[in-house]
Amino acid sequence: MRNLRFVALIVLGTLRVADAQPVLRESDVLVYGATPAGVCAAVAAARERATVLLLEPSDHVGGVNSGGLCFSDSNQMARVALRGLFEEFHQRIEDDYQRRGIQLPYSVTQKDQKVWTYEPHVAARVIDAMLNEAEVTVLKRHRLGTVTKAGTQLKRIATTNGELFGAKTFVDATYEGDLLAAAEVHWVIGREGRNEFGESLAGKQYPKPPIAISGLDAQGAVLPLITTQDAGSAESGDRNVMTYSFRLCLTANPENRVPFPEPEHYDPARFEVVRRYFTQEKKPILLWDLYPLPGGKVDANNGIGKQFSMGIIGGGNAWCESDPKERTRLWETHKQYTLELYRFLTTDPAVPRNLRESLAKYGLCKDEFAATDHWSPQLYVREGRRMRGAYVLTQADILTNGVKSDPIAVASFPIDSHDCQRVARGANEVITEGTIFPVRLKGLSRGQAYQVPYRSITPKADECTNLLVPVALSASHVAYSSIRVEPSWMTIGQSAGIAAALAAKRDQPVQQLEYLTLKERMLAQKQALELP
Repeated sequence: MRNLRFVALIVLGTLRVADAQPVLRESDVLVYGATPAGVCAAVAAARERATVLLLEPSDHVGGVNSGGLCFSDSNQMARVALRGLFEEFHQRIEDDYQRRGIQLPYSVTQKDQKVWTYEPHVAARVIDAMLNEAEVTVLKRHRLGTVTKAGTQLKRIATTNGELFGAKTFVDATYEGDLLAAAEVHWVIGREGRNEFGESLAGKQYPKPPIAISGLDAQGAVLPLITTQDAGSAESGDRNVMTYSFRLCLTANPENRVPFPEPEHYDPARFEVVRRYFTQEKKPILLWDLYPLPGGKVDANNGIGKQFSMGIIGGGNAWCESDPKERTRLWETHKQYTLELYRFLTTDPAVPRNLRESLAKYGLCKDEFAATDHWSPQLYVREGRRMRGAYVLTQADILTNGVKSDPIAVASFPIDSHDCQRVARGANEVITEGTIFPVRLKGLSRGQAYQVPYRSITPKADECTNLLVPVALSASHVAYSSIRVEPSWMTIGQSAGIAAALAAKRDQPVQQLEYLTLKERMLAQKQALELP
């Protein structure tokens, strides 16, 4: 009897172990990262009748489009070349307002250069509707753990909560390039030197005038918010990425205004260099960019042309290569910096009174981001890893060699990089480095139009054959500084989703997908592929 009981316990234990094994959930296409590109990739693949899983590591769907960036950069682009899901997204937003009797100051059917704006919660509502209608399975709080490959094929991914997912084709739509890195696809981060691709805008860039102040304290050490005393040689590259920040949705309407929370710690000495800046500035201006939105709100952004603003220069350099715990710490660091800066700019006597009062009237919005105490859940990761894929886009592709044999999108945002370093030069000068002011067409508000090739979103065939990368795509820092906006990513993401569905249906490596077949389906989904 004892032996039988022992055998029964072994069998029961074996069954329990078997029960504990995660079930493999499979789909035709798996998109990792619910950024705007990821949303468009998932919807486009589903419209090609593929089964689609969209995994998002956080609790937030829509990236910066539903996270506070509500002032569309498409006003600096050739809108006639932004069709497909990008156009549909904005048309649905316009329709949403019209159904509620609100007339927006623009029409999506008019391809002019008016600014297209909306509120974050409206963008979130539209994104959810598009995903639901396409029958995309969306799983939030599913963070990438490990991947399994067989040769050059991704077979499955395991998430940190213990679940397994397999697919025929994968799309890495993260801002950071997390899936491509886990799949051991070659990537770079930071900036190239000028000689690597012959780019005049590579290396170190100093378009902003130096500030005639010291960036050093009494002991000769650099002040807070100064990143270095040695920026490196002008020709060389480095691992610095452009500044990250939040895009905050704010209001001065007392009925909807929520006061800014107090920072956990506030040390006025942290802003000594900003205080010195104000002492010598003859025409002081508000250091945050504020863009008007519907609903009596504004979109607060880092000012690319300002000497100091919402972003922590150097604060994002470690983000992409950090583990989730460290990213959480860095996220909080950016939030606390923003809260401290708000406190400084609204209370410190060094700031002109009119500027203090101008910013102090704004608070967070009661009707936005309720689940996160009205603070945006999305850090604006302007630049992450960049794949070294089948084709590397460079400055020449943006400005002079814009025609491609395999276009999947037309982009036209100006080459535009936020700051990368803040340098103390000697004892009497501070200068910001890394800024590339918008490179626009002469006499126009937009950049040069160019075709984005399919090859720029495919890894090299000897590295991975069933992965597409529409966000952390293959480009130099200079070229990426043009591609790095949501209109481009949404358009490229849609084409990536179509390609992923076609490759899955045909059981083909993504590198071998026939372009004419892909082109037919992109046009069927109303993509614009020809240069305007």
